[in-house]
Amino acid sequence: MEAQHWVSHERLADHVLLVRLNRPEKRNALSNSMVIAIADHLTRAAEDADIRAVVLTGGDAAFCAGADIAEVRATSGQAIRDPRRVRAWNTIQSFPKPVIAAVNGYAFGAGNELAMTCDFIICGENARFGQPEVNIGGIAGDGGTQRLPRLIGSGAASFMLMSGLPIDARTAFRLGLVWEVMPTDQTVPRAVEIANVIAGRAPLAVQATKACIRACSAATLENGLALERELLASIIQSPDSAEGGYAFLEKRPPRFTGRWE
Repeated sequence: MEAQHWVSHERLADHVLLVRLNRPEKRNALSNSMVIAIADHLTRAAEDADIRAVVLTGGDAAFCAGADIAEVRATSGQAIRDPRRVRAWNTIQSFPKPVIAAVNGYAFGAGNELAMTCDFIICGENARFGQPEVNIGGIAGDGGTQRLPRLIGSGAASFMLMSGLPIDARTAFRLGLVWEVMPTDQTVPRAVEIANVIAGRAPLAVQATKACIRACSAATLENGLALERELLASIIQSPDSAEGGYAFLEKRPPRFTGRWE
């Protein structure tokens, strides 16, 4: 199977896109071409005003078992520093619309890091999350040392990153790494259900909310509050904001467009 077929997409509803990793023989191990393909799908989704939410998933046995170690070793580690890969990761983490990770099975190494770039995670009862890089003499290299402490605290993150031991779905839920734990066959449907709910909200307001949430993890409280006020002042001027107000007063469902025109 050619690399471009290892990442596919499917339009599930009017406003929801499903992006799926499909390299089961390697447990969806991320090659550079796959990271770039995910970024390409998200770039197109960002430019499509009709797409308001994305669900990112893998297979029933593995969301993604990590980076493609064979590729990393074949390039003496330089694959991780490939500028195209770095740009692709930047595209993924800066995607402006909501992304929900639907995780079944293994989410190890780069797989766990990919899930953490999403806004939240829905996982199956068989899910296992880990950063096992120290087991083979490495460290997390796609954001694990930075995102994991922000999500679950430095103590739990230190345990995972320094021991290389995985945690199960219930532990991940208890620590706040995942939002919901579902039966394995319901993981993707539940993520799609939530994506449809979010897609029904005012798109510009949702995107502004995401920008504020992302800013709070990297900014001071004062800077985050300033950004929140700035974006709110802008969003209030949007057609969707006016439509939301009229719909509320007229006691009818709002008809959001996600456009400024």
